[in-house]
Amino acid sequence: MEKKINIALYGFGRIGRNLFRLGYDNPSYNFVAISDFGSADILQYLLARDSIHGAMKEEVTLSGNYLKVKDQNVRVISGGEPGSIPWDALEADVVIDATGRFLTRDKLALHLGSGAKRVFLTRNPKDDIDRYVIPGINEADISRDDKIVSTTSSTTQVLALMIKMLDESFGLERAMMTTVHAYTADQPLADVAGVDLRRSRSAVENIIPNTSLSPALVEQIMPQYNGKIQGIAFNVPVPNGSCVDLTTELTNTPSVEEANNAVKKYAEGILNGIVGYTSDPIVSSDVRGREETMIFDEKATMITKDALLKTLCWYDNGWGFSKRILEVIDEYAKLEETS
Repeated sequence: MEKKINIALYGFGRIGRNLFRLGYDNPSYNFVAISDFGSADILQYLLARDSIHGAMKEEVTLSGNYLKVKDQNVRVISGGEPGSIPWDALEADVVIDATGRFLTRDKLALHLGSGAKRVFLTRNPKDDIDRYVIPGINEADISRDDKIVSTTSSTTQVLALMIKMLDESFGLERAMMTTVHAYTADQPLADVAGVDLRRSRSAVENIIPNTSLSPALVEQIMPQYNGKIQGIAFNVPVPNGSCVDLTTELTNTPSVEEANNAVKKYAEGILNGIVGYTSDPIVSSDVRGREETMIFDEKATMITKDALLKTLCWYDNGWGFSKRILEVIDEYAKLEETS
């Protein structure tokens, strides 16, 4: 890009820190602000030493309310409600809402009212926004008029890509998804009284069934699959590394080898860098730090009675997803430059 993109991170939890780690050394990005309820010294500590991804390779220093990493000099602002921070005064081109708290159009639009030019949401929203973007699926459809954009979720992106590849290769009749997902920051370490009964139980002691918005959102983004996809989630006691177990009924049932080769062709071709492929017997920790949206597991593919195909794909549910968010921001910046 000819002009640097000024990025403000609204929320500096796991996704916010991943975004910064992935982008701080990119000459196209200028991180202008980090907004979080944590104090500046705590945010500096958590950025420098990460329990999942290890220590930053660059020194992270704090000068007053500014975090300094290499050429980045980022102002730290105490967190507040959307609309309370003057993004125009900070010259923010985009605000990435990584709080996970504000999921409605009305709340997200407040960032625009306080000066942001475009807002990116790192979760599945609860109501309609301007655009859902999944790289490898619909990034060619973006418009300059999109002001509130969601990159959905890591699971939604994996499911959409698998559905696309299998449908284009063999024709999709119906699909049932199970995502086996690492525990998340909003789950308790010990049993507590919560609103959701199952999610009131300890995240590190249990396999916890959970609902998933991913099937419904894939159907919304790709309406040709309406009524064809359903699914469930299980949160399990690992801190990182998840997988999607997908069972599909296809128009033309392939052999195991044909199914694997079809995905491999995408991974080596038009979806290279987004879809990975492995013939190694990997486990969840092996995908830590992988930048692809998903890594297809060749050894896990199964066929039953020449009717049902089961496939498995792994993903770092924070790192690869954060990489895609930055790529979507790049696509919008290119659109602005060429218009």
